[in-house]
Amino acid sequence: MPITVILIFFAVGLCLLFLGIPISPVMAILGLIGGLLAFGFPFMNSIGNVVWGVHNSFILTAVPLFILMGEILLRSGVADKMYESLAKWMNWLPGNLLLTNIGCCALFSATTGSSVACAATVGTVALPTLNERGFSKKLSLGSLAAGGTMGILIPPSIALIIYGSLTSNSISQLFVAGVIPGIVLTLSFIVYLMLASVWIKNTGIVPVTWAERFRALPAMLPPLFIFFIVMGSIYFGFATPTESAALGIMVSLFFAWLAGKLSFAMLHKCFLNTAQLTGMIILIITAAFILNLTLSLLGIAEMLTREVMSFNLSLIQLTMVMVLFYIVLGMFLDVLSIQVATIPIAYPIMTAAGADPIWFGIFIVLMSEVAMITPPMGMNLFVIQGVRQDKGPLSDVIWGALPFALIMLAFTMVIIFVPELVTWLPDKMRG
Repeated sequence: MPITVILIFFAVGLCLLFLGIPISPVMAILGLIGGLLAFGFPFMNSIGNVVWGVHNSFILTAVPLFILMGEILLRSGVADKMYESLAKWMNWLPGNLLLTNIGCCALFSATTGSSVACAATVGTVALPTLNERGFSKKLSLGSLAAGGTMGILIPPSIALIIYGSLTSNSISQLFVAGVIPGIVLTLSFIVYLMLASVWIKNTGIVPVTWAERFRALPAMLPPLFIFFIVMGSIYFGFATPTESAALGIMVSLFFAWLAGKLSFAMLHKCFLNTAQLTGMIILIITAAFILNLTLSLLGIAEMLTREVMSFNLSLIQLTMVMVLFYIVLGMFLDVLSIQVATIPIAYPIMTAAGADPIWFGIFIVLMSEVAMITPPMGMNLFVIQGVRQDKGPLSDVIWGALPFALIMLAFTMVIIFVPELVTWLPDKMRG
């Protein structure tokens, strides 16, 4: 079957995605039709092995476990108390509650891999207080939308698990690689909000005693403790990501019991939401592997790699092209769609050009973060718009999030020219 026909199928798939059709049926149908037209009915025999291999993957077991861990902490009231505690400790800084949004999102991201859950949870808790204290709406909404994106960078990250499963890279090393970029990006957001608060003369500082701060301190311990349990067990080689997720669930259940929120009704809601989210993610991954099988058998990735390499672009030049490509794609597709639609094609091209596979995983996630706050399809923009009470225009959220998108792009440039920010910690872990 001519390669041009397969490329037409790929273009048709992108058009269907832009029309709003869910990505899993689009990829599965394209993979099936392309495979059947190219290889006939024997192609169906290969699909069974592929689907079984996906569903039998030990790596993907971590997905429902990390989702469940986040659900337990969300419904046990940990996020509410954590926000109040962090607000007291950051109260002396200009723009304190805005900084609390970022800090709380970063801590909550360390216990759940979902950006949407992070943005919705912290936004629901924070917005009423922000409005009462008279903080800038654009800064408030933008900080929540951008802070929520940390959920797919700071480990444990479901986006990194999906990248690792699609490219057969170490999930442990990907998790560890996300730590330093996550911290640096969090600090960059905080510095911007402090400067912006001073610029508009809305620092929001109110007196808080040291006694009040220390009384609130225990509320910050659960997410920190869980983060060190999960990441510590991975970094020092005590547990795989799946095993560390199981440890995290046990600790989460303990904190839910301490808070008096552990009940069969709460667990039923947690299990139900976990099953729904996991089913959606696994369905998308299964469809991606079906499409990848067709692309692999037809040699599409190898052909495109040869074509791109024939231009003799340097790694930095090629990465800049990728940045532009993902910015445009992020305006129309969500994070999962971007990952499963582009990684099978982009990964072999970038690794052939000399990119470190672990570094490229963090690069993909950073560009996905930008996509989450890029109009018209930025998911976190709509999440924050949905939880705000005044129901003002969406443009407030968009303009508030724009500086954070620019900060993310600037940080992406930094890791392009200083890749050691990403690779240093995984190299230490390997050593």
